[in-house]
Amino acid sequence: MSTEESWVATKEEETSNAQLALDPSGYDSRTGIYHSLHQLGEDFQIPTRHDLDTAKYVLSQFPHPDHAESKVALVDLATNKQVTYAQLSRSIRALASGLYHALGVRKGDVVFVLSPNSILYPTICLAIFSIGAILSPANPINTESEISKQIRDSGAKLVISAPEEKHKLSKTGVPTLLTTRLSNDDSVSVEELVECCDPIDLPPVRITQSDTAAVLYSSGTTGTSKGVILTHANFIAIMMLLKWSAYASSSQHDTFLCFIPMFHIYGLAFFSLGLFCAGIKTVLMQKFDLQTMLDAVQAHQVNNIPAVPPVILGLVKYASKVKCDLSSLRRVGSGAAPLSKELSDGFREQFPWIELRQGYGLTESCGAATFFVSDEHAKAHPASCGRLVPTFTAKVVDIETGLPLPPCREGELWIKSPTIMKGYLGNEEATAATFDSDGWLKTGDLGYFDEDGFLHIVDRIKELIKHNGYQVAPAELESILLSHSEVLDAAVIPVEDEEAGQIPMAYVVRASNSELTEEQVIQFVARQVAPYKKVRKVSFISAIPKSAAGKILRKQLVSQSQQLVTSKL
Repeated sequence: MSTEESWVATKEEETSNAQLALDPSGYDSRTGIYHSLHQLGEDFQIPTRHDLDTAKYVLSQFPHPDHAESKVALVDLATNKQVTYAQLSRSIRALASGLYHALGVRKGDVVFVLSPNSILYPTICLAIFSIGAILSPANPINTESEISKQIRDSGAKLVISAPEEKHKLSKTGVPTLLTTRLSNDDSVSVEELVECCDPIDLPPVRITQSDTAAVLYSSGTTGTSKGVILTHANFIAIMMLLKWSAYASSSQHDTFLCFIPMFHIYGLAFFSLGLFCAGIKTVLMQKFDLQTMLDAVQAHQVNNIPAVPPVILGLVKYASKVKCDLSSLRRVGSGAAPLSKELSDGFREQFPWIELRQGYGLTESCGAATFFVSDEHAKAHPASCGRLVPTFTAKVVDIETGLPLPPCREGELWIKSPTIMKGYLGNEEATAATFDSDGWLKTGDLGYFDEDGFLHIVDRIKELIKHNGYQVAPAELESILLSHSEVLDAAVIPVEDEEAGQIPMAYVVRASNSELTEEQVIQFVARQVAPYKKVRKVSFISAIPKSAAGKILRKQLVSQSQQLVTSKL
């Protein structure tokens, strides 16, 4: 039974009984299942029509033609070029026509996309979807070997690349289409296909919701990177949830700022797909820079910024020291990595007029799972990442016994929803290990729901430090370290110890001119935690390595610590 089929099969049974035994957290003590306390409503039902693809759905949500010619969809921050919804629609259809007729891309062909954020990125993604091809985006900072591996693994038939990344593709042997033409290159580009191809000449391709739409590669921060298979049904479901979220939080008329990488599920779902379904305007940054972001907020009167914890940290630590006007900003979201209570409190203290709302999701769940609809709830539960969004159910499973747990008991989070991936590409073993027999996705995250149904993520189970039989969560220690006035950033990793098994070691980025010592850091943490949680070693570093989504790359720090130990022997 597929993931989607198992979700449908169990959802009917769960829903029929759900309202009879739920406590205020949404927990059903008879089944051990947590249910969403939010309802989509009649205007936001997920389409059941089988012959519907992602692009067709997005285009159907565009503003009425009378408004589409004047309503701005995208603004390029670097050039101030604007793209209206009508122009975006024509570009998508023209590129789809060019990919099909000029380049021979067919249904099921994988198109590998290697590019930083650009106003062409949504056009490229939706054009690929509209002809039934499969999108596989990649991080442009990846090395040549990493890119070659992903191209081989995905079976890509065509690469669409930014000109500055072309040199990484010479050994792949896969045909390459540049986004813009190089001065010394006569080959056709995406821009030229958009300009010269007939947007009416669309290919007659039958695409269904169950067809594969994209293969996204997980960051691999805790293991080997795997190809996550997402279907058109997954994307359509997440777009409906994002549209619901926009209207539920009155964001449909906001101006959003995008610096989240569009190759990541967070950026792809939000900025290449979801926000278009609510008719929202997005100002697009190619890459993140704090001062550029602050300037963009003022220049374009930005109201809403989906962000990641390092950006929140940067605002708290640096924004007060630079000249900026953030009066237009009313909401900042945070996702992709945990946001500590200390950092949340620090942000709200410094920017009391800005709502800060954390969410939780995975590439495997199309970026969704929990979210705050109300700022009142976000303030009351600053350490939480919100409640389950509509269509989601969850379990918290005891790691030792495998039994479901009630509120306020920590265990592994399992989730189920129509947004959940089909599986891992070419990796049946990993897919089987990730799903249980009833289709529940095992997230690998340790957490719990409180009495009001708000999710609290403690840490990744594989990243927990085992000290003398106790479990120590790195994220807890990192939040304490970040509360120190002389600490700009921090990460905690396990270090092998002959007596204790593992001990917590901290990597710390000091503030400029700080003379903070190892002993001072150790004592600062020790005063706030149980003895077994104390940091035992500290190393000062210029920057904490992180993924594009803001996740700490602990593997790099563990490797660095091992090299440090070896060099001392």
